[in-house]
Amino acid sequence: MIGLVIVTHGRLAEELLAAAAHVVGPQEDSRAICIDPDDDMEQRRADILNAVTDVDSGKGVLVLTDMFGGTPSNLSISILDRAKVEVIAGVNLPMLIKFASVREGCELADAVEQAAEA
Repeated sequence: MIGLVIVTHGRLAEELLAAAAHVVGPQEDSRAICIDPDDDMEQRRADILNAVTDVDSGKGVLVLTDMFGGTPSNLSISILDRAKVEVIAGVNLPMLIKFASVREGCELADAVEQAAEA
């Protein structure tokens, strides 16, 4: 299964995971990272790296962020040097639901493409 990390401003990441659980059931191997203005950004980068490590079963990890160019996106993009990690900005519930439906049976590149098209 492809791992999932959602990184957003405020509590949006937690709420998106909760909404996805409501629609398609709880998502294994997934984490929410919530970024607040007063956070230590190096600590948040470490949190993202730890979350990616925690959810990676060997098939890769998709990191979804709320807004390209924002701190959550920039921190997530900074870890792209890791193997089998992809980042998509502009997360929304349809994207998350689509990813949930394909994350067990697809390769990372295919799952990323399908999620981005949702």
